[in-house]
Amino acid sequence: MPLHWKLVIDCADPHRQAAFWGAALDYTVEDHSALIARLLAAGAVTPDALTELDGRPAWRALAAVRHPEDPFDPASDTGLGRRLLFQAVPETKHGKNRLHLDVHPGPGERAATVTRLEALGATVLREVKEPGGEWTVMTDPEGNEFDVQ
Repeated sequence: MPLHWKLVIDCADPHRQAAFWGAALDYTVEDHSALIARLLAAGAVTPDALTELDGRPAWRALAAVRHPEDPFDPASDTGLGRRLLFQAVPETKHGKNRLHLDVHPGPGERAATVTRLEALGATVLREVKEPGGEWTVMTDPEGNEFDVQ
């Protein structure tokens, strides 16, 4: 049986990254406030693990986005399918990513997608044209590389 998995991305600001990637991929930003409220009431977490986001409690060091059509746990709003989890780490990014996302907007949509992602905070690094195809190499707001095919 295949394993369930999620892609975890280290970052400085998980909520900023979740907002960017949620908008970039048209994914749902998970709202864990109901789960957090239950855990606080039970004494299972303390307020120092939390922050406030849009007037709701949120994890200080974690944020996630999920595919809007995939199943999720309604009690926690945690995705059970295609999901990106952003976790805060103290160190900054160094060097080139060993793993990156490729975004596939569809035929003839690359330029418009690049423009939209730039408006969300992405930066174009370079355009690539090779016999095997063309793509745009970009970085997200924290400098993580990704390709728009």
